Amino acid sequence: MKNDPVSSEQFDSTDQIAVDSNDDFGLSRVDVRGLTIDAELLAEFPTRDIFRYKLLPLERHTDTVTIATSDPLNFEGLDELSSVTGYHLNPVLADADDLNQAIKDVLGVGGGTIGELVAQRSGEQVELLENLDDDGGFMDDSSQQASVVKLVNELLVDAIGQRASDVHLEPEDDGLIIRFRVDGLLRIAGVPTEISQFRDAIISRLKIMSRLNIAEKRLPQDGRMKMRISSREIDVRVSVIPMMHGEGIVLRLLDRSGMDFDLASLEFPSEMEKSFRRLIARPHGIVLVTGPTGSGKTTTLYSALAEINSATRKIITVEDPVEYSLPGIRQIQVHNKIGLTFASGLRSILRHDPDAILIGEIRDRETADSAIQAALTGHLVFSTLHTNDSCSAFTRLVDMGVEPYLVSSTVEAVLAQRLVRRLCPKCRVEFDISSWQPPSDFSDDSMATLWTANGCRHCHDTGYSGRAAIFEFLVTDSVTRQLCNEQASADQLRMHALKHGLMTLRQSGWEKVIDGTTSVDEVLRVCSSDLDE
Repeated sequence: MKNDPVSSEQFDSTDQIAVDSNDDFGLSRVDVRGLTIDAELLAEFPTRDIFRYKLLPLERHTDTVTIATSDPLNFEGLDELSSVTGYHLNPVLADADDLNQAIKDVLGVGGGTIGELVAQRSGEQVELLENLDDDGGFMDDSSQQASVVKLVNELLVDAIGQRASDVHLEPEDDGLIIRFRVDGLLRIAGVPTEISQFRDAIISRLKIMSRLNIAEKRLPQDGRMKMRISSREIDVRVSVIPMMHGEGIVLRLLDRSGMDFDLASLEFPSEMEKSFRRLIARPHGIVLVTGPTGSGKTTTLYSALAEINSATRKIITVEDPVEYSLPGIRQIQVHNKIGLTFASGLRSILRHDPDAILIGEIRDRETADSAIQAALTGHLVFSTLHTNDSCSAFTRLVDMGVEPYLVSSTVEAVLAQRLVRRLCPKCRVEFDISSWQPPSDFSDDSMATLWTANGCRHCHDTGYSGRAAIFEFLVTDSVTRQLCNEQASADQLRMHALKHGLMTLRQSGWEKVIDGTTSVDEVLRVCSSDLDE
């Protein structure tokens, strides 16, 4: 015998649920954030119906279940779940956004779609066993194919909603791990465990979207696609690599609407910004930006180009890949397969009479030689280099085989940078410095108020939201040029720079700590001690 959908008796909630005494349509309000849901109770309710009706079971008392809803008139959903489970349902009101997030937290992104796929697969399992292909056979069915499309879309939308810069799909022997990189750190995405059954279908769908060969599973492939999500244009760079247990995919998400290429937005220290602006106004020379992948080098260079861009200047870039389209600037995409490399592109660029040139990255001697020749013939050249600090850029170019006197006469400055996470302004808490001994390379500022991470709903309990850049800016002087000519080591160059006031990455980070932008832990995470170098 089926029970009534809504219990007529008042439900006595436990301490876990915070119930507001104010009633809406006769229902109590509940805060569902951070609640622990009984997995056994959750398993008794169909996942598809939970997502479909936006209903979340919270607690059970004998034959009555407290269930959260954001719609007090959701009688259809309550009737359906009551009929399926046989429970009396005692509805309580929850905030719609909080309820949607709680459902995703406990059931995973795309849980409803996964439920549909599992049901479809189980219903057709016998028939499909005779027609299995590399994707498990089920992609041939149009309804299941639509569900896979929906699942991939939900995954991408959730990644954008969490401000992820990258999505990692990593195959394992018996499953699939999905991780988002948010503010520079990876976190495991909340997805249902059943998603592993559809690993091959998800990978095939992503290949189709990025126009890659779905039949090629032995070689790496690179592609890209464009999406529009809530009026936001998103560029996605796709990299597929065969691994031990299947193909791994990394999606690089570039939100065009969220980019503002402006030097002021980089938040340089005041004197450093003035010096950098003077430098990029010069007619010739090389300006290098160094740092690891994902440290914001491209954003800094694009901001510099935007600063000097005008109708009287011609600026050409050669990049791999072209990440953002810059109005008024001519951009070239590298194509190594057809011989369009950084070096060959740069040689052609010089025939177009540019005033300033951006080379996406100096990777080899040929590219370095071309950049130096461009600087010597009266062009301002911007580029990136992978080194740990500013002083190492000189020795890196010499190690590539460039003559030291050419390096010293063309490199005007090197900007090393890192990204640190910003403290969430809504939940940061004051840091107790009474028993804390600051590192010896941090300046003594006992009067400063320091802050540390706490965690709240707005920052997904991480304590951080967004990122800020810290810089180390080395302007080449006569002594630096002489040391470079003498093939001095990076340590010798650094000792000279420090004696003449170089602000290191750690010191720049410490300033961000003092002004409340970030925490001590963040600076220690991204920067090694100056005393160890």
